Amino acid sequence: MAKDLKSGDRVSWKSHGGVARGEVLHKQVSDTTIKGHQVRASREEPQYIVTSDNGGKASHKPSALTKI
Repeated sequence: MAKDLKSGDRVSWKSHGGVARGEVLHKQVSDTTIKGHQVRASREEPQYIVTSDNGGKASHKPSALTKI
């Protein structure tokens, strides 16, 4: 579990295809939309916007990410 990640940190997370790896783009502290999906985020419950090694973009809760 990762808590204080910063832009550029390498992370991994569980994916439907196994374990995915990628890079943190930024910490999201307000609601946004990614690929047509609503992302709920706040200062109290932030999400991290990540890009996977295969080019996908997603958001994850800090508890879902592991710094590598």
